[in-house]
Parts: sequence; structure tokens; C-alpha cells
Amino acid sequence: MSMRANRVAEQMKKEVGAIISQKIKDPRVGFVTVTDVEVTGDLQQATIYISVLGSDSKVEDTLKGLSKAKGFIRTEIGQRIRLRITPEIEFKIDTSVAYGNRIDTLLRQVTKEDE
Repeated sequence: MSMRANRVAEQMKKEVGAIISQKIKDPRVGFVTVTDVEVTGDLQQATIYISVLGSDSKVEDTLKGLSKAKGFIRTEIGQRIRLRITPEIEFKIDTSVAYGNRIDTLLRQVTKEDE
């Protein structure tokens, strides 16, 4: 990514986090953390990685709620960030947090067995 795309991605990460926590009233959307945003070099598309606290069904419900609110979120981003064209957004689940927790649990089990 270019330097400008990185700056836009960081700004979008901050703004999307604020929009989801303050403006989205959908009961399906639970406790969501925006972990990363990737923007294409031409700033046409953005992939927003989220982490959701809860079960698999809660994660699916949250994704459905966010995809339903995609137009609203994109409009809010357009108002908050001055760009010629607001990027198309797509939400994806960030599995790195769960993967890291699993590795941590396994390491704790191994050290406990060694004692």
C-alpha cells in the first residue's frame, strides 16, 4: 500500500470504530472491535477486519447486521473523511485474535504438564 492508502486506512479504522460503537443501533451488532482496515492503492475498496466477542452465532448475527448497515457506514465515512470517492466497504472476521488465544492456551498447557 502507498503512504496515502495507509493514512486513509488508519483514519477509516478510527472512524469505523466510532461509528459502530456510537451510531449503529442494530441489536444484532454486539461488542465489535475494528482490528484492521486494508485499502486498495486506488482507494476504491476497503476491507474492514473486525473481532466480535461471543459465540459463532453472535459473530454471524453481527456480520449480518453490519452488512445491512454498510450503506449507512459508508455515508458516515464519506462525511467524516474528505475523499473524492468513498471506498466500497466489506467486513471480514479477524481470526488472528482467536488464533493467538488458542496458541496461548496450548503453551500454558504444555508448561503446566512440564511442572
